[in-house]
Amino acid sequence: MLAAGFVLLSLVAVTIVQAKLYQANAKQLLTSQIQAEKESKTSRPRAQLEEGDILGRLDIPRLGVSIVVLQGTASRTLRLGAGHIETTSLPGEAGNSGIAGHRDTFFRALRNIQTNDEIQLQTATGLFHYQVDWTKVVAPDDIAVLASSRESVLTLVTCYPFQFLGAAPKRFIVRAHRY
Repeated sequence: MLAAGFVLLSLVAVTIVQAKLYQANAKQLLTSQIQAEKESKTSRPRAQLEEGDILGRLDIPRLGVSIVVLQGTASRTLRLGAGHIETTSLPGEAGNSGIAGHRDTFFRALRNIQTNDEIQLQTATGLFHYQVDWTKVVAPDDIAVLASSRESVLTLVTCYPFQFLGAAPKRFIVRAHRY
């Protein structure tokens, strides 16, 4: 049993280290993409995003959160960062942009988020500022929180409760509007 426990702890440690290294590398790559976009004299069409592509960086200054956001919500993608929910608008565009993340890693700090907190989302095309309007706990199949919007809004989704072991029975939602 001791050996099995050691193996499991080692797997968790490797996963955490891999995610931290990936986050650092992805943030550097995003900085390069932002610089290239600034230096470009012509407006280029946005490339089609593939699962796992770097979309941007999400910062919540009051909570000290800084997470790379990747395209998609596949299991591997969410092990490395937060993921943009494919059926939602891209950040900064009109509509509802959904971003999911694991409560045990990248979205752990959301348990302390408050109304009026600022959320920043940096992409290669710009820096977008959002202000938290509300938080809510919903059933996992309640996708109404991702419904389209005429305004530019951001919806963060993670599992709930935060201290639950195993597959969580609910989802914690943070809704913010762009300003």
